[in-house]
Order: sequence, then structure tokens, then C-alpha cells
Amino acid sequence: MKSINDIKSIIEKNSNFCFLKILFQNDNLVCSCKAENIIENIVLLKKHPELKFRQLVDILAVDYPGKEKRFEVIYLLLSHENNLRVTIKLQVEDKESIQTLTNIFPSANWLEREVFDMHGIPFDKHPDLRRILTDYDFEGFPLRKDFPLTGYKEVRYDPEKKKVIYGPVKLQQAYRDFDFRSPWQSPEYIKNEQKKNEK
Repeated sequence: MKSINDIKSIIEKNSNFCFLKILFQNDNLVCSCKAENIIENIVLLKKHPELKFRQLVDILAVDYPGKEKRFEVIYLLLSHENNLRVTIKLQVEDKESIQTLTNIFPSANWLEREVFDMHGIPFDKHPDLRRILTDYDFEGFPLRKDFPLTGYKEVRYDPEKKKVIYGPVKLQQAYRDFDFRSPWQSPEYIKNEQKKNEK
């Protein structure tokens, strides 16, 4: 069983400088790379006889609208032999595609579909890239920061028509923006404080 420092050294020696950065965070190895190098890096981590990161745990994405490359895509891999995890991070722009990992890890199929469905990040050569969590007619990508909280359409089942109905969002109550000094203070508490201050 290799230590985390041994694993870091092996990756640095064998990666041909494809990783931009390799560092430790919370007892895990975190590697940054360019999107075009993801296949090469994943193959190294999985196939190298001393690394053996043979399990793809998850693929996820985070939206940073203010950054030049808006999305950070994160791959989590596990080596049972070394009892270690590695996190691979890469930055992509809006509508920039990433190569699919389905030929290396078949489990990447549904994970990549989820990232596509929630963030709109496409994966090149994916065998079945379609929505997985939302409806096929769904508009937008719900985990993007610019997606409205209420969504664009309202979905409900109509028992009289015996079918699912799509329609514009109707809020039962107008949207209200409460501007409290503290989210734990109720309006009544603030009123009482204001009365005390006036006296």
C-alpha cells in the first residue's frame, strides 16, 4: 500500500506535465488539468500498476458565473488497493465540451448525463447524452446560478384531464424580498428594537 506522498510522486513522474497542479487538501490529493488532457490523465490513474484508481466515484460540476471559464468539472476517483482518493478538477467555458469517460469507466454514462442535465456541459462521443433527472422538454439547466428559483414552467397533474399539464409559473403570493439585519431575527423583534431606540 502506497502513501499519499508516494502516489503524488508517481503521478508527477508519469504524467508528462499534463497536470497543471498537484496538491494536498484535507488528506486527499487534488490535481488540476486542462480539459483536453482528461482522458490521458484518467487512463494514467486507472491503469498505472502502482496507482490503481479503478473506481470512478462521482463526476460533478460547479458554476462560477464571474470566472472566465465558468464551470469547474470535478472527477472523484478511488484506489481500493492504496485506500486513497484523488480529485481531478478542470475548468471549462460555457458550451465547451469535454471528452467522455464512458470507454474507460462505463459508470460515467449516467454521471455525465447528470452533469449535462443540470449544467448544460456537453460530453464529446457520449453514447446517449440526453436528460436524466429533468423532463425532456425542460428548459434551462437548474444548477446554473442564473437559473431562476421558480423555474420557467409549472408542472402539475390534472385529475380531470388525467394528464400532466405544463403552464407558466403562477406564484400564489408575490415574491417578497426581506432585508433583515440578521436572517434569524423576525419582523416582530425588529419592530420592538426600533420602538426601544425611538424612546
